[in-house]
Amino acid sequence: MFFGCIAFFTVSSAQSGADGSNTTQVTVKVGNTPGYHIPTDFTGISFEVDAIIAGHRGVDGYFFRPSNIQLVNLFKNSGLRSLRIGGSTVDRFHDKAHNRQSIDSLFAFAKTLGIKIIYSLPLLNAAAEPSAATAKYIAKNYGDLLECFSIGNEPNCLPYKEAKQGAIFTYEEYLPQWRKIAAAVIASVPDAKFTGPDAGGWNWTEEFARDEVATGRILFITHHQYPGGKPLINSGKNPMPADTAIRNMLSKDLLTGQYSFIWSKADAKVHPYGLRCRLTEANDYLGGIAGASNALSSALWALDYMQWQAERGLAGINFHNNQWLKTCTVYMDEEGNYLANPKALAIRAFDMLSGGYVMPVFVSDEANINLTAYAVKHPDYLYVTVINKEYGASARNVRIIVSAPDITFTGGEAKSLFLQAPEVGSTSGVTLGGDSITNFREWKGKWVDCQMIDNKDVIVIVPKSSAVIIRIPTSIFHADGVQSARKKVLI
Repeated sequence: MFFGCIAFFTVSSAQSGADGSNTTQVTVKVGNTPGYHIPTDFTGISFEVDAIIAGHRGVDGYFFRPSNIQLVNLFKNSGLRSLRIGGSTVDRFHDKAHNRQSIDSLFAFAKTLGIKIIYSLPLLNAAAEPSAATAKYIAKNYGDLLECFSIGNEPNCLPYKEAKQGAIFTYEEYLPQWRKIAAAVIASVPDAKFTGPDAGGWNWTEEFARDEVATGRILFITHHQYPGGKPLINSGKNPMPADTAIRNMLSKDLLTGQYSFIWSKADAKVHPYGLRCRLTEANDYLGGIAGASNALSSALWALDYMQWQAERGLAGINFHNNQWLKTCTVYMDEEGNYLANPKALAIRAFDMLSGGYVMPVFVSDEANINLTAYAVKHPDYLYVTVINKEYGASARNVRIIVSAPDITFTGGEAKSLFLQAPEVGSTSGVTLGGDSITNFREWKGKWVDCQMIDNKDVIVIVPKSSAVIIRIPTSIFHADGVQSARKKVLI
């Protein structure tokens, strides 16, 4: 059984779809008990610290600068609301990266977009004074654009264990070093806010929440997760084929297996402390796989992953961009142009839901369809997302009937917005609302009308290997029904 918002399937006999394939009917029933609130900055992206160095990795000048119009347009069109600067280069490139010119250009870029930055400072064998000076400069000049500071990156992983001096093997060795840097920053920036531990997997998240929550300086707890891990067959040495990667990315087993396991070890552990988790690094596979991580399959995976995490109270996801990999949301082509992979469309789609409350969606899966459904309530609209992850020769289209017997539809037109492509492995021709993400103009995706029956039910055909967001006008919504026990960590 799924946790939280899950789909309720009522299956009828197979019907003929528009393309001649079988279509199975599914009813998605939405309840009226609001759950977690989705922060407005849920959708984010993460870059290595060395990305802010001028001329680095083939970039002409500063990558993050207001005059980089292609990148500005990609951020706007993708609906990105949070920028995390960190990664494994935070300890190796801090002298070059944390110079004032790089910082000025980075925050000028953020100001152009109106987004905030999670800024990482070094930890491994780092002197406290330079980090404190950097933090003071940022807070003084760009405090309104700073979300918080982070210190170090994946301190439970290499290279912290291999350091010749100051090696970190345990949480007990990590926390004093973190606190040393944090104390120096606070001395220079008295109102400084932090996040951490930015651990790989779920390690140390509960311990960090337990030990630092009383300070009142921790905005959220951060951890990193790449559900697919290294793109190798059976963790061996042979690269994973795209078909295998796609099958794994769209598998039901992810939801009840690794997702649930990691959530139970991290997110669920920090909620009792009144804190939420944020994934400051995430992606389908480490490094990505051509034909899967840069295809429609990755967009379907990302949309599903954001929905799955949001309904369990995650504060947000920053998809990691380690320039220039197949799994990157934004990349540079051979001519030096900046472009977006299909994952950007999933981020754009989910950004429309941010600020709302997740709603319960009830499930009965007699047809064993590879499909997930989620619901989010805004003041005037109910948004229902359906992701049809069926693909291949036996894949089924789905005729969705959306009902919400305890929510009043106001009689306005229901609309739908499709995420789709010619094939699940398509790396081009992927669209949201009939349009793609470009670097030279605004996204122009369009909502289309849905069929409604007696102002009670909405009917939409969801083709195989596609997703749809259904927007239904409803009566004014108040979040009074949010469970009081959750309020302090949700709102």
